[in-house]
Amino acid sequence: MIVLGVDPGAAATGYGVVRGGEPGGPTLIECGVIRTSPKATLAKRVTEIFDGMMDVIERHRPDVMAVESIFYARNVRTTVVLGHARGVVLLAGERSGMAVHEFAPTLIKKTVVGTGGATKQQVQAMVARLLRLKHAPEPSDAADGVACALTLIMGAGLSGRMALIKRLPIERQVAILRPNLSRLRLPATSAGGKTGTTGPRR
Repeated sequence: MIVLGVDPGAAATGYGVVRGGEPGGPTLIECGVIRTSPKATLAKRVTEIFDGMMDVIERHRPDVMAVESIFYARNVRTTVVLGHARGVVLLAGERSGMAVHEFAPTLIKKTVVGTGGATKQQVQAMVARLLRLKHAPEPSDAADGVACALTLIMGAGLSGRMALIKRLPIERQVAILRPNLSRLRLPATSAGGKTGTTGPRR
């Protein structure tokens, strides 16, 4: 299962594409930041965020999107502009036919680090550790996007992941589950259809 995690922002929207649900643990596919110019109009900036999101989605074809929910800043205008950025991110996910899940910033920090009051540096360090990276993702906005994806992967559990997989097209379900099925060792079956050992009888 490929998860696209997004930390929306008007100036910098961080994202991380993570493959999860495999025995070896989650792996990072790509992470980065979509930047916009503060001198550009709001319409221009949200268009750039939307186009950037669609480019990432077209490159990696994620199965599900995880988005950091809004926080309310003291500056009302900052909160409103952030809401517009989140809106086009959610639109990109919906347009692409993905299931979209939203997580509060404190939940993301608690899931990845263990405490809802974790610093950005602590999030970066734990993201690197969980994904077995030599260096933490840079900048911190990109690490936040990766952390959002990890929150869905780590928090869903087996039953939750299966529920997510069942919502995907059948061809994606088969592609995700086939590697796991091939590793299963089924017990031997006798000619009468009963399971048991195949060794010689005494």
